[in-house]
Amino acid sequence: MELISEKLIFIALFIFIIHSIETLAYAVRLSGARVRLLASALPLFNLMVIVSRMANMMQHPFTGSLIDSAPKGNALEFVESQYRVIIASSTLGTVIGILLLPTFIALFSRAIIHLSEERGSIPALLKKGFTIEYIKRGFKHIHLPRRSYVKGITWKDFPIKLFIINMLITAIYTIGVLSALYASLLAPERASTAIMASGLINGIATILLIIFIDPKISILADDVINQRGSYATLKGASLMMMTSRLFGTILAQLFFIPGAEYIAWFTKFIV
Repeated sequence: MELISEKLIFIALFIFIIHSIETLAYAVRLSGARVRLLASALPLFNLMVIVSRMANMMQHPFTGSLIDSAPKGNALEFVESQYRVIIASSTLGTVIGILLLPTFIALFSRAIIHLSEERGSIPALLKKGFTIEYIKRGFKHIHLPRRSYVKGITWKDFPIKLFIINMLITAIYTIGVLSALYASLLAPERASTAIMASGLINGIATILLIIFIDPKISILADDVINQRGSYATLKGASLMMMTSRLFGTILAQLFFIPGAEYIAWFTKFIV
């Protein structure tokens, strides 16, 4: 059986899109602070986060099907290789999200203004945004980051502890589903218990993101609106968080097998 199949390419593309969206969610708050409509930006930010995290839960049947179709003789090695391709696609998706940040800040800035004009109606915004006229306008805002984009940003003002926390949480979130599924191969007699553990892992990771990361960025955005801080500081913090996300997806390659082994071990105390 070939390693790179059409099914694997589809799943990798799906994961790629999820991580691109999650990375670009930082652009929404940057855009809200830029146009000084932070409250109006929240529905758009929440929509992106909900869509990406729901999509992350939807990967269960797709990634699980790779186990079902794995050759019986070397299922562990085959599935591990495929899952590592999927983790790599999350890294690539994060990279693309970072590169598209200037483009989406411009697009989201206009979307937030239109959302304010539509009195907070997301359906009306989507209806307007997907017309031919607005799609053509959107293409005019496509551009890659330039060196001048990081001008005025001072990395030393950002706490390294927060960088490391975000990196670790991202690594756990990235491999939560995959490690749980792989653990079902390590402990086939407790396969169902291991698979269901993924919801708990991702739930905890999401809560940690809300507790440690989101408030920090939100406060910096409020400081920009209230003229207590600079937009460059907020942009620097957002870029730092996106970079830590990138390192987190790379770290996920190291956490994948130990995470699966830990889940397989932990299921002994549940069954």
